[in-house]
Amino acid sequence: TSAALALLSGSVAAVVVWKWLGRKMIQKKMEEARRTRDEGMKKMAKAVQQFREQVPSVQRDAILSLPLMELTGRLREGSLSPRTVLYTYLEKVSALEVTQQTNCLRHFIPECEEQLQEIQRHEEKGLLYGIPVSIKDHIGHKGHLATCGLVQCLDTLMEEDSVLVKVLKRQGAIPFAMTNVPQSLFSYDCSNPTFGRTLHPFNHHKSPGGSSGGEGALIAGGGSILGIGSDIGGSIRLPSSFCGLCGLKPTAERLRWVWVWVCPAFPAFPCALGPMARDVDSLALCMKALLCPEMFQLDPSVPPIPFNEEVYSSSTPLRVGYYDTDGYFPLPPCMRRAVKETKRALQAAGHQLVPFSPPRISYVMTELFMGAFFADGGRAWLDVFTGDIIDPGLKPQVNSCKIPRLLKKLLALLFKPLQFLLLLKLKDVAVISTCRSVKEMWDHHHQIQVYRSQFIGRWKELQLDVVLCPVLGPAFTKGYPGKLLTAISSTMLYNVLNFPAGVVPVSIVTEADEEELKLYQGCCNDPWDRTLKQAVSGAVGMPVAVQCVALPWQEELCLRFMKEVETLSRDK
Repeated sequence: TSAALALLSGSVAAVVVWKWLGRKMIQKKMEEARRTRDEGMKKMAKAVQQFREQVPSVQRDAILSLPLMELTGRLREGSLSPRTVLYTYLEKVSALEVTQQTNCLRHFIPECEEQLQEIQRHEEKGLLYGIPVSIKDHIGHKGHLATCGLVQCLDTLMEEDSVLVKVLKRQGAIPFAMTNVPQSLFSYDCSNPTFGRTLHPFNHHKSPGGSSGGEGALIAGGGSILGIGSDIGGSIRLPSSFCGLCGLKPTAERLRWVWVWVCPAFPAFPCALGPMARDVDSLALCMKALLCPEMFQLDPSVPPIPFNEEVYSSSTPLRVGYYDTDGYFPLPPCMRRAVKETKRALQAAGHQLVPFSPPRISYVMTELFMGAFFADGGRAWLDVFTGDIIDPGLKPQVNSCKIPRLLKKLLALLFKPLQFLLLLKLKDVAVISTCRSVKEMWDHHHQIQVYRSQFIGRWKELQLDVVLCPVLGPAFTKGYPGKLLTAISSTMLYNVLNFPAGVVPVSIVTEADEEELKLYQGCCNDPWDRTLKQAVSGAVGMPVAVQCVALPWQEELCLRFMKEVETLSRDK
């Protein structure tokens, strides 16, 4: 007996030591990654200092204030040099005005100096000639990590540029920074254990959104004029809404690139790559630059559909469907106000507004989207955290996925009578049933296609050109996105449908909005409604946005509608 106890004690001690050593190795990897980032920032600061000594008379604020369209014109005519523009933006970042305050940068790209020399050797100037561009962490750049905020991705450097980065460079753009993301990308906050939390540039108690939160904070903070994010549930549109930017989620296949994330759980809803910027014209220019022969040649799977300038420039009155709530997760009063005010402005401008009600959003969220992501009970997603430290914002979802399958089924049965309350406002994934066979998976994919067909059918019956609808906002207090996973139904819907959708800021939170929020009860005044109320409170002066949607492959029409909304909001 004593021998058995000694063996058991020895085994327990060995496990404890093994876990301790594993944790120490993880921490060492994370520290090395942070050290590499900090060294890169120091090199960037040194290069900026050298430039300032050589060219002391640069009008920094004037350059930073130029809209992208004007900046490209100045670069192409030669009144500004690409070197001056690049180092002006690098100074904005390296002076720690943006980075230290928000922690938005994951890594500086020192090869930007090589790209600067390269574009100056070419006689032909691309559409983005001399424009500094920031890119989201997981968009592959040669010689750099694509971490997704995960420790297991800290060992592998990209061997070549992704297709998108290659096209940006051929169009004369200069990728200069990679931005921070939430761990695993499955969050609309922006925090990971390695590189820490990114804060909102306007209010450090607020989140910039996610998963393209680093992009949102960097652009809104003035450290970048154009960025590339990705969107699988709102990851471009939510940071754009929170940070007061314009952002476009195209049809997923319009700009395809090498998928580098380690979780293969999304064959049903492909991830979309898209631009984020200060205005709609910048988004249109970026799309025009990317939808070029080089893109179609480098990736034959991208449909060879060039940007249709005629559609974007059209002034024909539009037939606009609209709604200010999807009936699933009632948004704060200011977001609904934004839709109503925009609707009235569009009507006054001669457009035809038609009430539109998106069907069965509860079914879309719980059965189609969550059912697809957690079809395996979340096992594929859990695998990406192997040997990692879980970020606090993801622990509720991770713990839910760890619940044994039998217990999940029991919970699903127990909560069946309360599905109106629970499934309407599903807090976690414990009650979502998994696909038990390949046939069930195929049936699920069929259900997605059926829903898409029904939605398009309703759209066509009303003869709509576009749809105006709300987007989640204003910016949440940091830490709250992890408590309200399914509050993103407003954006998630258009990932399920694979429709192009964009966000445009149209207003700010007023004192009157804050007072009205005190009366907000949501759907049932339940814990989720009260949590949302807490998440968005204290946001006076923060951006308020609306969402603009078009049918698949009609990015130009979506952008044209966004431009109309932007123009009307600025004319108020």
